[in-house]
Amino acid sequence: MSSTPEQPSDADLATLRHELRTPINQIIGYAEMLEEDARGAGQAESAGDLQKIQQAARNLLKLVNENLIPSHFGAGSVKPPATLSPNAAPGAELPQHIKHRFAKPDHGHLLVVDDNPDNRDMLAKRLAKQGYTVACAENGRLALEALRRESFDLVLLDIMMPEMDGYQTLNQIKGDNELRHLPVIMISALDELESVLRCIEAGAEDYLPKPFDPTLLRARIGACLEKKRAHDQEQLYCQALVESQKALATELNEAANYVRSLLPAPLKGDVKTDWRFIPSTQLGGDALGYHWLDQDHLAMYLLDVCGHGVGAALLSISIANVLRSQSLPSTDFRHPGEVLNMLNQTFPMEKQNDMYFTIWYGVYDKARHQLHYASGGHPYPVLFTGPSQAQAGMQILQAGGVIVGTMPNVSYRTVTVPFQRYNRLYIFSDGIYEVTKKGGGMLTLDQFSLLLKIPPLAGLSHLDSILRRIQDLHGSSTMEDDVSIMEAVFD
Repeated sequence: MSSTPEQPSDADLATLRHELRTPINQIIGYAEMLEEDARGAGQAESAGDLQKIQQAARNLLKLVNENLIPSHFGAGSVKPPATLSPNAAPGAELPQHIKHRFAKPDHGHLLVVDDNPDNRDMLAKRLAKQGYTVACAENGRLALEALRRESFDLVLLDIMMPEMDGYQTLNQIKGDNELRHLPVIMISALDELESVLRCIEAGAEDYLPKPFDPTLLRARIGACLEKKRAHDQEQLYCQALVESQKALATELNEAANYVRSLLPAPLKGDVKTDWRFIPSTQLGGDALGYHWLDQDHLAMYLLDVCGHGVGAALLSISIANVLRSQSLPSTDFRHPGEVLNMLNQTFPMEKQNDMYFTIWYGVYDKARHQLHYASGGHPYPVLFTGPSQAQAGMQILQAGGVIVGTMPNVSYRTVTVPFQRYNRLYIFSDGIYEVTKKGGGMLTLDQFSLLLKIPPLAGLSHLDSILRRIQDLHGSSTMEDDVSIMEAVFD
């Protein structure tokens, strides 16, 4: 009684093809390199013999590929994809004009990973002849150690290896944040479509069967290296951008510290002052200050340059320095209208990159117990004055005056108000009250003025209480504009 021989499995056939094709591929590869050397040395006869050896090896390879497939044993399987077929002679699929595109030696540090020493040696020598720097590893574990020790541009990775195969190694590479962007080309004698898809899905850049066409190999490596270089260049740009942003942030922080250093210390004595200065960005367009012009006259000002950032901050500092140093020509700084007239002439917007500013400038006359002031489009300050704090009334210090720098031939007038026994003055920028309320709508100047009358919260100063109430109405501690407010109490 005859018995039916056991049919080999797809896995058995794949392993057998791999075992047979590996030495044949080595014969083809070494013969190709020897032929190139022989032709380079002018040994045409030896080159012809080597070409015959290659052809014989390819014929044998064709027999292996055509006969050791499941269909020859009554089983169905996935047909090797035509685009990856190793049966044709190397270079035959590529026209000569395309081969010339990849004839120039390239540069790059490549890692060849293969458990077969002859395969490693053959591929390393071929790549070295093409201008690459090549290192080798005999299994996936050693490959990962090399990748974490040295810098490589590309990995050529065999699939079937002991200890750690190509699939496992590829997954380790793509799962490592330091290595995941490294391109990997899988090289194996396996040619099933499932193998190709499995490698590509795991993150491989490409797949080449053995024996590989040398021109196609160079083209695939060149394409992968080009992508790697583009990624590396992108990383360099990103790193440079991060470093630039750090440097810019440092410089902006230094500039912000400089702006704050220009702000005056609180006054004590006959006049007590306090202020809060909160730019909406690192640098804002607000500036404030006060200083004694002489023993009887205290100058006070708060200005707001349009916009935010470096440009606005530079202009606000320039104006504040002019006021602080009293460097406007032919100007009596005890007369506010005269000061604003000269500022308007000195800082026209067409000479300040189309930037303009609002300002309130006042002078306290201690001897006469009066306040002289002028305004250039600035929010009106609020003055509480009366025979006592309990009986103080609220007065809005209105004054005409257009925004400074917008019109060259305008005149600003000085307004004078008398002081009584109790006087408390609040000067501020519009950023402190022009905020969106969390319930909708904008806070008005009248509503803000009423907040100034409310006694401070427990444990907080009057200015901190005002800011806390504004932030509560806004629903956020982040303000939409630069916030500046100054308080002066006159005994």
